[in-house]
Amino acid sequence: MARMSRVRLLGAAVAARLRKEAGQSRSAGPSVGRFSTKTARQVPGMEYQDAVCTLNTLQTNASALDQVRRERSNPQLQLDAMIGFLERARLGVEDLEPLNIIHVTGTKGKGSTCAFTEQILRGHGFSTGFYSSPHLVQVRERIRINGQPIGKELFAKYFWQVYGRLEETKEAHDGAMPAYFRFLTILAFHVFLQEKVDVAVIEVGIGGAYDCTNIIRRPWVCGISSLGIDHTQILGDTIDKIAWQKGGIFKPGVPAFTVKQPEDATAVLKDRAAEIGCPLRVCPDLKEYQVDYGPLCLGLAGQHQHRNASLALQLSHTWLQRRWNPADESFTPTGGQDAGLLQASPFKPSSIMVKGLADTNWPGRSQTVKHGAVSYFLDGAHTMRSMQACVNWFREAAAQHERNASGPVARVLLFNATGERDSAALLKLLTPCRFDFAVFCPNITEAIASCNADQQNFNVSVENMLTRCLDNERSWHVHNRLGSHKGQQLLIEEGPLGPKIKGDAVVFPCILSALQWITQGRDSVVANPANIVLPVKPSVTARAAPLRGAAEIQVLVTGSLHLVGGVLKHLDPASSN
Repeated sequence: MARMSRVRLLGAAVAARLRKEAGQSRSAGPSVGRFSTKTARQVPGMEYQDAVCTLNTLQTNASALDQVRRERSNPQLQLDAMIGFLERARLGVEDLEPLNIIHVTGTKGKGSTCAFTEQILRGHGFSTGFYSSPHLVQVRERIRINGQPIGKELFAKYFWQVYGRLEETKEAHDGAMPAYFRFLTILAFHVFLQEKVDVAVIEVGIGGAYDCTNIIRRPWVCGISSLGIDHTQILGDTIDKIAWQKGGIFKPGVPAFTVKQPEDATAVLKDRAAEIGCPLRVCPDLKEYQVDYGPLCLGLAGQHQHRNASLALQLSHTWLQRRWNPADESFTPTGGQDAGLLQASPFKPSSIMVKGLADTNWPGRSQTVKHGAVSYFLDGAHTMRSMQACVNWFREAAAQHERNASGPVARVLLFNATGERDSAALLKLLTPCRFDFAVFCPNITEAIASCNADQQNFNVSVENMLTRCLDNERSWHVHNRLGSHKGQQLLIEEGPLGPKIKGDAVVFPCILSALQWITQGRDSVVANPANIVLPVKPSVTARAAPLRGAAEIQVLVTGSLHLVGGVLKHLDPASSN
């Protein structure tokens, strides 16, 4: 009862505001509302936000949800349905071949691998398309041309072209419209074809075998980054089941590369490659590549990025070989088209490759942002393996910052997790970081100001989000050997700022209110008077004394890329323009 009471108190203002916006949107006329399930008409001159609001209706489109439920018992229906939607958008799977696709899957690191690969090929002078998910701040980040998210006008132009074609044919297909991710995948293919890119780097959404990107029939090369346990309800609950799904992107005769994997996963990938007739090779360690001076420098921090960089070198090298020698069908680094598993050979990267690895930027992954006395460490880790990598990176990076600090440093965790993920297990991995505070909030950017349509999620209620945060708070107390704040003794320890509650935890209803409490006016961007937040109870304000007394504040933001995106929206308001 006490927990439900807290949920109601925390969520009342948020939910009321969202309900008010929903009501206003439904009566606002032809423009699509934030919470309306009524689709917008295709009207010339519709703006970007109109397109995004219409896109959001596909999150909760009843026919799309019914179709997803039917497909769970027969995954092949997912690909069949995707092909049908593609054809209704006046594209065929054969139309995708001019995109010269690089197709990449994996549990962790597939986005970083794609970012390295795209940067290298762009450095060689090729025009690039890059499709990834999820987005951090704006949905158009998912579809990039030459490294940049497509502009708002371009997004709106191509959105209405594709949406119009699908809507005008839906009555002949029982009113069916593609779900959110399927639509964006079709849109990405359409954009890349219209913009005539030389290469499209396509990141798989979930899994591989039945992911909607797997309608690609003959990519130029495929890659599999590090595998781990995630999306178990869809992919299976063991590493070998997950590896089978990921290996589904292999194609006959198309070279594929993977990083070193757990033994069970490697065996499954080897069998899948042999069954499909795909030449599969394991990437060497990054240190094995021959460079003229020193180790390769990476633009992305963290030891785990070395595997991704090696995979990107093999993918880009193989693509370039085929581009430069189109008549040669033996275009893998080691030559030949043997199916099965072999070792890929290291090579001497060109100066353009070396520069590409160093220049790669992929926000929200092992990213550090410093605003005066506040340092933000941002990483969207949400699996056990990626969270351990995040912890290793953060402890090293934070220690380096602390050595240069002018006085005591306060350390804060800002955390949220979504879906089926085991928050308690992830939080347990974070306890060695010795945070002064753990702060939990849902992936709601702000509770009072109008929300950005790019970051709205209609699939989870506000109450469920806040309940998850309270569960996380309880788990944190357990891992730090704390009882609740009511009637049970808390562990007190003496720190450089005086007595404090060890591992104290606080829950906030939105990201902005959490950031303002953490930074205590020390970050002028977050403390902007234009940012209006819900009032904080005096008891919560009093608990922030260690933050006010610290010379510097370190904030690790992790557990969800959506949380990281919401934080980046506030740290860089221009990113929403």
